[in-house]
Amino acid sequence: MKFVTVLVTAASLAAGATVAHAAAITSGKKLEIEVDAKKVAEEGAAIWAKVGGWCAISEWHPAVAKCEESKDGADEFRTLTLKDGGVIKEKLVSKTDRSYKYQIIESPLPVKNYEAQFSLTPDDDDEDEVNLVWAATYDAADGKDAKEARGVIDGIFKAGMDSLKGKVK
Repeated sequence: MKFVTVLVTAASLAAGATVAHAAAITSGKKLEIEVDAKKVAEEGAAIWAKVGGWCAISEWHPAVAKCEESKDGADEFRTLTLKDGGVIKEKLVSKTDRSYKYQIIESPLPVKNYEAQFSLTPDDDDEDEVNLVWAATYDAADGKDAKEARGVIDGIFKAGMDSLKGKVK
């Protein structure tokens, strides 16, 4: 598998991360990964097994020091401890074989109403590629402006996808 390219998108990718309200801001990143066209299913499964677990983010995102999973009734959560000491609590909203949607419940980030999706999908126009897509919709937190909120989320996505480049080859 060979890394092809990283594409920055906004509204087009965030369509996959839906929320119950009309969030003002969208962010997204897509990593196109070249695979053997005859083994797309197998190679896609191997990529997802490596990076797609609910707490696997601690293995590939450079800002995450630790991830802990927990449950409250039927609800699943992950608590991310960041290397700078910050803590983010997220709730799993839905999950399929190769994607999950989640919401931020508590965090020091300058956002609110944050919902995102992380997924692995076949590429629409290249049979020998799969895409890792991370997209979110959100609002700026009270007292914060949209530019600051977008900058923080875009930076988190960029750092994560840049790290994934070396892990999915």
